[in-house]
Amino acid sequence: MTETEPLAAETIERAREQAAGAKRVVVKAGTNSLTDDDSNLDDAKLDKLVDDVVDLLEHDKEAILVSSGAIGAGQGRVESETDTVEASQALSTVGQSHLMRRYTESFERYDRKVAQILVTQADLDDPERFTNFHNTIETLLDWGVVPIVNENDAIAIEEIQIGDNDMLSSSIAVGIDADLLVTLTDVDGVYTGNPKDDPEAQKIEAVGTNYGAIQQIVQQSSSDGFGGITTKVEGARSVNEHGSPAVIAGSAEPNVLERIAEGEPVGTIFLPVNGAYDD
Repeated sequence: MTETEPLAAETIERAREQAAGAKRVVVKAGTNSLTDDDSNLDDAKLDKLVDDVVDLLEHDKEAILVSSGAIGAGQGRVESETDTVEASQALSTVGQSHLMRRYTESFERYDRKVAQILVTQADLDDPERFTNFHNTIETLLDWGVVPIVNENDAIAIEEIQIGDNDMLSSSIAVGIDADLLVTLTDVDGVYTGNPKDDPEAQKIEAVGTNYGAIQQIVQQSSSDGFGGITTKVEGARSVNEHGSPAVIAGSAEPNVLERIAEGEPVGTIFLPVNGAYDD
C-alpha cells in the first residue's frame, strides 16, 4: 500500500468493531458544537449533545464528557471581545457556571447526574494531581455520575491559545485507559481541504498507515484558517499510539454516538497503532 492509497475495507471494519465495543468512552465537544454564530450557548445543540451521550450510557458504556464552550458562553452573556488572554480567562468564569447549569438541566431530563472537573494540562502531567483526578473520575463513574471536564481557563493560558481542549481530551483518554476517543466538531470528519471553502474537498474515511500523508494534507489546510483540525488529528493519533481507536465526527450528525456504538461508518476513524491494523 502506498502512503496515499485508502486503507483496506476489512481493516477499517475491524477498527469500527473495536470502537463499537468500547466500554469507556471520552467524548470531546468543541465550542462550535455548543454555541451559535453570536457566541451564545445554543440550547438545542447542547441538548442534542446530551441526548447523544445518554445514548452511550444506554448502551452500557461509561462516558466522560470533555466540554469546551465556557469562553463562548461567557462572551454571549457579557458581550465582550476576547481580544486578550485576560479577557478570555475572565469570560470563562462567567460562562462556566452557565454552561454547567445548562448541562445539569439537560441531563436531568434523563434523571442523570453530572459533576464538574476543571483541570489544566499541568494537572495531568503532575503524578500526584493526576492520581487524584483519576481517582475522582473512577468514583464518579462508580456512582453513575457523568464527569464533565473542562480546562481551567481562569488560570490556564496554553489551552486558550492552542487546541480548544483537543490535546487535553486525548491526554485524559490515555490517562484513564479509555477504549475510545470521539471528538465532535462542526465538520463531519477530516477532509482533504477545508470543506467550508473548498467544494472539491473529500472526506477521509480512515487514518492509519496513511497518517503521514493525512498529516501533510491537514497542515496545508490549516494554513487556510482551518487550523482547528490539526490538534484534533494529533490528539486522535496520540490515543491510537496507546492502542485505542478514535473518531472525529460532526456533532450535528443524527444519533452520532449511538451509530458509532453500533459500528456504523461515521466521520473519520483513526486506527490503533498496535500492528493489528497494518495492511
